[in-house]
Amino acid sequence: MAQDITIYITDRNGERHEVQAPTDMNMNVMELIRSYELAEEGTLGICGGMAMCASCQVYVLNDVISLERNPDEEAMLDEAYHVKENSRLGCQIHISEDLEGLEIQIAPEQ
Repeated sequence: MAQDITIYITDRNGERHEVQAPTDMNMNVMELIRSYELAEEGTLGICGGMAMCASCQVYVLNDVISLERNPDEEAMLDEAYHVKENSRLGCQIHISEDLEGLEIQIAPEQ
């Protein structure tokens, strides 16, 4: 039985939010950020979650998920600004029960 999990998101203004994420809707972190309106409209998920713009870049702040990136994600982050070792694309982090307690920070605008 699917359940909501808690994810902690620090927005671009440095404010930390505790949000509930559904595990039964096939959502990703980019969509979660957009649904809670934690980034200014039109500044996050510009490509619609296709790993083609890096506008949904986030920094992973704890060890809940792997920092390993898929090839599309790696290629996009190679061309992005503000990239750190803990950078991931939010559109490539699919919400599942394994993400309980994930802490991320939204990267500055590209």
